[in-house]
Amino acid sequence: MTAVQEHHARTRARRAALQALYQWYMGGQDVTDIEVQFFQEQDMARTDRAYFRELLHDITARAGTLDEGIARTLKRPIAQVDPVERTALRIGAYELEFHPEIPYQVVINEAVELAKRFGGAEGHRFVNAAMDRLATALRPVEVNARRNSRTA
Repeated sequence: MTAVQEHHARTRARRAALQALYQWYMGGQDVTDIEVQFFQEQDMARTDRAYFRELLHDITARAGTLDEGIARTLKRPIAQVDPVERTALRIGAYELEFHPEIPYQVVINEAVELAKRFGGAEGHRFVNAAMDRLATALRPVEVNARRNSRTA
């Protein structure tokens, strides 16, 4: 698989994970049942299935901790955040914390694209601002290096 194909497969995994995580969050279904449903009912042929599975299981297992970290960067209570935006933020927070090999700008862009595709009209702006603050909190060295290189 080429790097471009891998990137697209991961993007598709994030999209499917957002939908599955939303289903888990809103309906309280068992995560394994949701996973099975997605593999049976969705076209997952060009999706990074292992990454989808990781996102689904690890984010649900860490949802409380991820929400606590996200909440520290918000200007409103996390309970007031739209469920789609909250799910996009959870995916972004997870990737920032547990996938340092993914550049923070990619993580932010992917979270914003999820919010654009599945969220409300202006939800992507909220996600972008929140993810920027979260990246600064979780990856200060990387963020500061990038910012300093642009001003040099």
